[in-house]
Amino acid sequence: MHVATDLENPSEISPDLLAHERTYHAFNMLVRWSMLVLATGLTMLTLWFATPVGFFGALIAGIIVWVAGYYGVVRHEARQPLDPWAMGR
Repeated sequence: MHVATDLENPSEISPDLLAHERTYHAFNMLVRWSMLVLATGLTMLTLWFATPVGFFGALIAGIIVWVAGYYGVVRHEARQPLDPWAMGR
């Protein structure tokens, strides 16, 4: 019942709800960084050992995947506000 009163009046946000949002944000960032590391690692290892591209071709592809993943996945979420009722959320 305590959460329902917080949802009815968003101007009075409980500290528990904000702590939950911070924890969720930290977990979400951990998952996004893990996805980026796995995608880059899999791309590099596959290109290095399963194709004739070699180490340097795999390294270049890994850098491209890392940069694209960082800007597309990690950086986007890092700029989101922690307040769940903020505009643009």
